[in-house]
Amino acid sequence: MEIKIKGLTRNYFSDGRLIKALDRVDLTIPANQIFTLLGPSGCGKTTLLRCIVGLESPDEGEIVIGDEIVWSREKNIFVPPENRGLGMVFQTYAIWPHMNVFENVAYPLTTRKMAKDEVRLKVAKALKFVQLDGFEKRPATKLSGGQQQRVALARALVAEPKVILFDEPLSNLDAKLREETRKELRHFLTELQITAVYVTHDRIEALALSDQVAIMRAGRIVEIGDPKRVYFNSGNQFVADFIGRANLIKGRIASQDGLHAVIDTDIGAIRGLNSQKLASGTSAALCVRPEFISLAEKPVGEGDNIFRGKLESLVFIGEAYEGDIRVGEQLFTTTVSPTIQIAEGDEVSISFNPDHCFLLPVAEDS
Repeated sequence: MEIKIKGLTRNYFSDGRLIKALDRVDLTIPANQIFTLLGPSGCGKTTLLRCIVGLESPDEGEIVIGDEIVWSREKNIFVPPENRGLGMVFQTYAIWPHMNVFENVAYPLTTRKMAKDEVRLKVAKALKFVQLDGFEKRPATKLSGGQQQRVALARALVAEPKVILFDEPLSNLDAKLREETRKELRHFLTELQITAVYVTHDRIEALALSDQVAIMRAGRIVEIGDPKRVYFNSGNQFVADFIGRANLIKGRIASQDGLHAVIDTDIGAIRGLNSQKLASGTSAALCVRPEFISLAEKPVGEGDNIFRGKLESLVFIGEAYEGDIRVGEQLFTTTVSPTIQIAEGDEVSISFNPDHCFLLPVAEDS
């Protein structure tokens, strides 16, 4: 079920100031995909989700789910949340502590006065799908965090919604359980072939789960794309920096060479992909991810994007070290093999392939 959002605006007043939680948002969420709203706290992603589900009313704009307008200021339309055909999984799961697993999952059906036999069949189907069959009589309070998350998912699915919405549902889980549950959730939603709208501020969650990611900032959609494109070839400096660790080097484009361009920076000329087709003479920022920077103890031969610097810090993070290398006034962060024999204070060489870095227009507020 496709969702179309047109010119959506939601304002709040705080201490006499107008805050635009949503600022004329235009967005199309494709049917049968996992679509993630990603952004920092306060960017408007949860407000947008609550407007879609009907828990908040915008000030302007229109929301269309499938072929039905569910909210429109101009046409004076408001469809109540319970009539929008949506499922919802909250950050806290909202599991009823006085109910067992069966009663929690059955709740949306019993409130609709559905026949008991049909309720039993639908609950059994939902619990089997989330691999909790046999847990029907288990008290909700006796479940693990991951099991409670699956109960919340089963409850959202049991009424066979057209769309299911998630408001940071994994944020209360520990790191290992969050990783396991993320994989399960991706599997469940892919198998269901249902439209899922997922809100998170966790970039790894967004990259791992999504078919499409929309990055939000200050109430607006900044960029939309599939996870790989947004991560490796964003067209926006804020997005490139937010979606993953990024080394950003500012300069001015000196020359063009097919798909590449050379940018003059304070540490010298750097060559990178110019997929944005920025013109020579314009200011730009070059983005290179830490995983694409190679580090060597000895000087490296001549070529593009080779620099000599000082290793300022080296931190062990488990599967690798994370190193900070100072080249002039520019600090580069890179991932380093745990077997390398170097120490803080050593002179090292760094290099990166021009095909593994890309040019961006300089952000207005940078």
